[in-house]
Amino acid sequence: MKNIIIIGSGLGGLSTALRLSKDKYNKITILEKHS
Repeated sequence: MKNIIIIGSGLGGLSTALRLSKDKYNKITILEKHS
């Protein structure tokens, strides 16, 4: 399992998370400054 951290939840961050989520062995965390 890969732990992946994406910084920023803009269009680029969310589309990257979507692509990486297609592999069920990835654990994805999205960090956003204003959340």
